[in-house]
Amino acid sequence: MEWLATIRRAISFMEDHLLDDISAQDVADETNMSSFFLQRGFSAITGYGIAEYLRNRRLYEAARELKETDEKIIDIALKYGYETPESFSKAFSRFHGGTPMQIRNHQMPVKAFLPLSVKIVVHGGLQMEYKVKNMFGFTVIGFQKVFTSEEAYQKIPEFWDEMIEKYAKNVYEGNTPSNPYEQAIVDNGIGEYGICIDDLGEGKFRYMIAGKYTGGEIPEGMVTYTLPNNEWAVFDCYGPIPQTLQSMNTRIFKEWLPGNPDYELSGNVNVEWYDCIHGTTKDPDYHSAIWVPVKRK
Repeated sequence: MEWLATIRRAISFMEDHLLDDISAQDVADETNMSSFFLQRGFSAITGYGIAEYLRNRRLYEAARELKETDEKIIDIALKYGYETPESFSKAFSRFHGGTPMQIRNHQMPVKAFLPLSVKIVVHGGLQMEYKVKNMFGFTVIGFQKVFTSEEAYQKIPEFWDEMIEKYAKNVYEGNTPSNPYEQAIVDNGIGEYGICIDDLGEGKFRYMIAGKYTGGEIPEGMVTYTLPNNEWAVFDCYGPIPQTLQSMNTRIFKEWLPGNPDYELSGNVNVEWYDCIHGTTKDPDYHSAIWVPVKRK
């Protein structure tokens, strides 16, 4: 499905089900899209996560009903998915800047949040360079953690810091491995890849800090995963990370995919590649890349 049509269909589905208990996974299922890619693209284009969009729309519609009807606050809270007046009041005040009673009594203005209408405006600027490669599948090994799309940009860099401090600092400094974890990091080049795997549902995905598996012992707590044979659109990035990678990822979903005449997304895996030999991740010309699975239309 054409990318913009997918985003519009997601918005339409959410608008039709504002009063239902739906999740980001339900929206992804409706659009026949990987939850990971849909949430990442939706955020890049609209500036909102799917859960955030649903929450904001519900709170706006709840405020309208408070002003325009005599329904009890508790009934409106339940109608828009809040189980207690306290949880409703807390979310409502955070969004509108005033309590439900203040809104009802016209003591505070309602913060508007109308249904989004999505279109892409192409601005002048640097052309996005990429190449499409047909790659054989291969197995990776590494450390894994589960994230939601809404927390990923903040939490994944923290996961890298945690992994390096706990397992990799000694060998990353050029020292001889002193335990099975450090040996596995050296033998398999763990840290060359960051891999997002969308196979959990419920708006969650697995993220691996990984390297190519060369065989041998798999220390407790590490996992393996086999990437499939696939065509990948490869976008090279130059600059400090994670900022450069995150910026390129936004451009892919906001500029490259919409209206692309040749390619569309395929599969449920996204790969970040890191140059583990030259330079450091804070260098102004540090080389990394994003691999996006695609298929020809």
